Amino acid sequence: MSEWPVLKALPSYGRGRDAAGGRFASLIFGTNLTDVVVTGANGTIDGQGAFWWQNFHKGKLKYTRPYLIEFMYSDNIQISNLTLLNSPSWNVHPVYSRIEDSYIVSGDDCIAVKSGWDEYGISFGMPTKQLVIRRLTCISPYSAAIALGSEMSGGIEDVRAEDITAIHTESGVRIKTARGRGGFVKDIYVKGMTLHTMKWVFWMTGNYKAHADNHYDPNALPVIQGINYRDIMADNVSMAARLEGIEGDPFTQICISNVTIGMAAKAKKVPWTCTDVEGISSGVSPRPCDQLPDQGPEKITACDFPAEPLSIDRV
Repeated sequence: MSEWPVLKALPSYGRGRDAAGGRFASLIFGTNLTDVVVTGANGTIDGQGAFWWQNFHKGKLKYTRPYLIEFMYSDNIQISNLTLLNSPSWNVHPVYSRIEDSYIVSGDDCIAVKSGWDEYGISFGMPTKQLVIRRLTCISPYSAAIALGSEMSGGIEDVRAEDITAIHTESGVRIKTARGRGGFVKDIYVKGMTLHTMKWVFWMTGNYKAHADNHYDPNALPVIQGINYRDIMADNVSMAARLEGIEGDPFTQICISNVTIGMAAKAKKVPWTCTDVEGISSGVSPRPCDQLPDQGPEKITACDFPAEPLSIDRV
């Protein structure tokens, strides 16, 4: 452990994820880089993470565990033809990047989109935006294929996810936030998901209470709006959706269209639960909750996916 350099905490986090101090540098790490390729002819990087996990669970770490690969403030990064195993913590931590053609098996979220934690993320004010996620296959029995938050205090905007397959995964797309987060999650576009054996297809929660410290402002309310889901097929599902906004701060402009959900044999009797949310639906089965009224079959394409490509797609 003494051979691993210790870095300052990310300014948008104010502290390490595991401990109040800094964090160990990742196995492969770089900042302010351009045109970097990490590749390996189908090779393997084994992080031998058991040592780190054991010390983490025993409370013996003074600093946050390292990741396998981390690039900060960098452009044109390619990670390809590699299998990443046994990371001490997160496997790949890219900042403001496109994610394509990935096969991920995880005990946590397959892809987690973040932008800072409570007052530190609000102060740093750097949103994650114009993120593309394509051709993802995910297996994660205890978490989501794609999670937005819960550390989203710098804001998350214009995320486009398509061609997603999730197998035996707790939820498809999950939005996590809480009072004190501030920031926003807006203009999220998801289309073309195929889901097999899920606990929830859609899950949003405004009650994710883990905080960096006790100095957050409980009146800093997040803005969750413009969430678009379309063209989704799912089977063997326990519950279609669990959508829980924040009292006095509802999640708005939710749009769900052209979605068919096959319920499991032992599914919940009530497939949808919705509180403090507003939006519309079209062509969704089973029928959504009253907060998402059906607009009729003519609105089947209501949840627009932007036609204009992002600048990263023009490279």
